[in-house]
Amino acid sequence: MPLATLTSKGQITIPSSVRKKLHLHVGDKVDFSMIGEHEVLLRPVIKDVDTVFGCLQQASHGIKATVAEMDAAIEDNMREEFK
Repeated sequence: MPLATLTSKGQITIPSSVRKKLHLHVGDKVDFSMIGEHEVLLRPVIKDVDTVFGCLQQASHGIKATVAEMDAAIEDNMREEFK
């Protein structure tokens, strides 16, 4: 699990592995949402389609699937996740 250290000014550096997974770059915004009293959810703030244009193509590594194949994969994943 990636860790970050809080500085005296209240700043942290998001570990590179997390930045890569979230496709974060210099100047991007992140949202911190409290979950209960001791947990925080960090999410990238995405404003428009131009911001993420091409990110799926890069993430796919050339893998091509039909809409039916994607639907089936989503259905399989949901069944597995919510057993």
